[in-house]
Amino acid sequence: MDDEPAAHYVLMSHIRHVSQLDLVQQCYNAIETVNYLREHPVDLMFLDINMPEISGMELLKGLKNPPRTILTTAYSEYAMESYDHGVVDYLLKPIHLSRFITATERYFEISLKKAAGKKDSQSFITVKAGGINTRIELDDILYAQSLGNFIRICTSHKTYIVSLTTSELEETLPDEFGKDTVTINDLKMPVGITYRQKLYERLK
Repeated sequence: MDDEPAAHYVLMSHIRHVSQLDLVQQCYNAIETVNYLREHPVDLMFLDINMPEISGMELLKGLKNPPRTILTTAYSEYAMESYDHGVVDYLLKPIHLSRFITATERYFEISLKKAAGKKDSQSFITVKAGGINTRIELDDILYAQSLGNFIRICTSHKTYIVSLTTSELEETLPDEFGKDTVTINDLKMPVGITYRQKLYERLK
């Protein structure tokens, strides 16, 4: 995200040189960014610190689950503070291609290390609901119900019907269950006899 069209052009040009990167959106202020992140999954965000009204640093602090972020700015005084927020790297303008590639390689290295270790403790899933990629917080899911080739995901504020396999939702299984029910946030859900034994084995 950057409020300067010229800066967007430079980043677009650099991104084209890295085959693993796919540009999905350009935002020019914090509101556009928040609205996009609310509805779409993003793995890596390039964020300018010096933004009108809400600075890039303020935006990063306010995001509940920010994507991995590489900060960009013309000023170096924010470098130390930026690393306090877990940013991948800090790019000073003008951003040269060689430095850009170094920053993105650092992002890929971090991602690979996390994938090689235990499963990422990701706090959300991304599903396609109504033809739109939608981000759903795991803590917000009350239960998921199989509907043949679809799954109903019920959250505290909305219900989604998505084309998804039950195995892709394994990480959302609840921690407590009874003989014939699963308890989720004090809500008891029935467990069909066909899947009861599988559920017990899965939760052992």
